[in-house]
Amino acid sequence: MYIVSLTYIRPLEEVDALMDPHMAWLKKHYASGLFVASGRQVPRKGGVILARSGDREALEAALARDPFVQGGVARLDVTEFVPSMTALGVEVLRTF
Repeated sequence: MYIVSLTYIRPLEEVDALMDPHMAWLKKHYASGLFVASGRQVPRKGGVILARSGDREALEAALARDPFVQGGVARLDVTEFVPSMTALGVEVLRTF
């Protein structure tokens, strides 16, 4: 599994201008099964995506097509980890 941290590097007005294409991009990767969860950081300085394990190069290629990245409003950090413990109800995360 991967934790993808997005950090906004431009004003929120510029981020918001790319929100609709970013949301369409997210939905595409949920439909493909690549993304498991996502959301805004609090306070709103970026976002987080949980992605399935597998081909890191394919993940990085998908991330490079994020409108936030292409538009230069966010930078990404990717951390791979192996969930070995989970809370009841989310045991499925250990299979990613």
